[in-house]
Amino acid sequence: METMREAIAEYITDLKLQGVSFNTADSYERDLRRLADYFENEKFSDFRLITETDLHAYIRWMEKEKKRPSTIARAVAAVKAFFRYLEQTGATKQNPAVYLKAPRVEKSIPHILTPEETALLLRQPDGKSAKSIRDRAMLELLYATGIRVSELIQLKMQDVSLTMEYILCSQGTRERVVPFGRTAKKALEDYLKQARPALVKDPECGLLFTNLSGQKMSRQGFWKLVRQYAKAAGIQGEITPHTLRHSFAAHLVNNGADLYAVQEMMGYKDLSAAQVYAKMHHVSVREVYTKTHPRE
Repeated sequence: METMREAIAEYITDLKLQGVSFNTADSYERDLRRLADYFENEKFSDFRLITETDLHAYIRWMEKEKKRPSTIARAVAAVKAFFRYLEQTGATKQNPAVYLKAPRVEKSIPHILTPEETALLLRQPDGKSAKSIRDRAMLELLYATGIRVSELIQLKMQDVSLTMEYILCSQGTRERVVPFGRTAKKALEDYLKQARPALVKDPECGLLFTNLSGQKMSRQGFWKLVRQYAKAAGIQGEITPHTLRHSFAAHLVNNGADLYAVQEMMGYKDLSAAQVYAKMHHVSVREVYTKTHPRE
């Protein structure tokens, strides 16, 4: 008899074959493994016997464990997709997750850097070593394009056009072209001439950026790098690569960028994800008014 973990492994493999992004497949796998852990602890010998009531009990357990609403909502999405897959493949006769509902998640306004803080952060790599030149190029490109860190570390040499000043980003089966400007271009040119030959010894390596061993950089490695430079810059608060991504979008909107263009560059499927930056713009307009109007 197939175990729940075996069924989850088959489902994740199917997702990857469909071209779902690495991050989505990875998060679904973590959520479903947690589901399997729960039902193993509850001594379910056959996952086909799981009912709607059992799944609601699992959601209540997550709430008691103080999981964030966004974490529970993502878990519900994974569970619903998994049981839909089992029903479609004939592994189960009924889908117990059909009426499972996720908690409402309020879209929080993401933390962003001011333009001054951003400039200060990007100045931290001093350009005196191959690593420093690489780091500056990575930070400049991240802020210039707003791409995800997973997309940044997967970029290939052929994905970059210095002449036309754009990169080609692939997320699963989806591709998008994102432009960058003169500053990022100069940082990339310096990196390709001065630093990459010293870091990448394998002529067959097609990655644009690598770690100091010439291998693919990990997301955790780049996160650590960003935190170190943020600390050196004296920037308060938790700074992650996603902070630069949000700052890229917010600064564009604050300077009059069209939301549809921001949606396209960020790789969002719909406009609603980009609208949070418009709300941030309205907040900043109100703050400026309050601080500068004579009658305020």
